[in-house]
Amino acid sequence: MANPTLSICRGRDITPHLPALAQLRIRVFRDFPYLYDGDEAYEASYLERYAANPESFFVLAFDGDTLVGAATGQPLDDEVDDFRAPFEAAGYRPEGVFYYGESVLLPEYRGRGIGKAFMEARESHAESEGFGHAAFCAVERPIDHPLKPDDYRPLHDFWNAWGYRRTPSLSTTFSWKDIDADEETAKPMIFWLKALDS
Repeated sequence: MANPTLSICRGRDITPHLPALAQLRIRVFRDFPYLYDGDEAYEASYLERYAANPESFFVLAFDGDTLVGAATGQPLDDEVDDFRAPFEAAGYRPEGVFYYGESVLLPEYRGRGIGKAFMEARESHAESEGFGHAAFCAVERPIDHPLKPDDYRPLHDFWNAWGYRRTPSLSTTFSWKDIDADEETAKPMIFWLKALDS
């Protein structure tokens, strides 16, 4: 298996890769802790928001011509109310925060430093654009969740090592349908935050 190559693009440059990115998100987020029962209509709408934004940022990992990983971001000011509102209520200026949309990578490519490369590229971009903070959101699941695999390892240590801090005062909920559910339910989401040396 070859080491993936990384590519960076902005805004509409992502358009040729949108179908593959949608399928990648559905595949990776099906696993714990997201347990997302993929919705192609939602994926198209969600990704179109990023593609339409000239300030969006994508780091793509390819094995040959196959998309195997991706990390996204855009200014928090361009995000939906559910993500902006907690920052506004806490006194942060959304235009000063760069928001990481997701970091998804197929399991067989993990442990090769690609996650670190994703983090480094987005953080470097945010700093170069003058953002004072970078943030992302993670779902919170009960520690005894029945679908949690025995070998599941949360990414908290990785995020902490990069200087991101779980910030319970910045929280929201987001709804999607779990793989074992018949309808959508709201999930608690906590933001992780880092001050940048812009």
